[in-house]
Amino acid sequence: MAVKLERRIGIQAPDEIVWELLSDVPGWATWNPLYPRAEGEVRIGHRWDLDLALPGQTLRTIKPVILDWAPYDHIHWRLDMMRGWVRTVRFLEIEKMGEENVIFNNGEIFDGWLGPSAARRLRRPILDGFEALNEALKARAEALWAERKG
Repeated sequence: MAVKLERRIGIQAPDEIVWELLSDVPGWATWNPLYPRAEGEVRIGHRWDLDLALPGQTLRTIKPVILDWAPYDHIHWRLDMMRGWVRTVRFLEIEKMGEENVIFNNGEIFDGWLGPSAARRLRRPILDGFEALNEALKARAEALWAERKG
């Protein structure tokens, strides 16, 4: 049975600002503590090259494949690890609440023969990493929005 881990956060900025930050994958290095190095394009089937920095864990490189995306809405990717014994679908989703605020949903679904046990074993570092990404995105998006509003 699949295991889903996620964190949500409210951001006081328009969806356009949040999307601008999420879709600039190489720009993640300037604000994203979970993926301090990121290369790739937001394009279905494209393989990204990311450094994953889970709190308390060794930095490692992952190469997920983009499954789906929609502007101002979401990016979903798939990652197969341990020769497919662990399969995940990662989601970064923007839910527009008003003209100047969104809910950002950040999570991962673990499946495969060993996926659920990997999720349980790494639950705390994964959730802490999601929280760090959420807080950094919120701070950057709200600062950028304040700057542009003047």
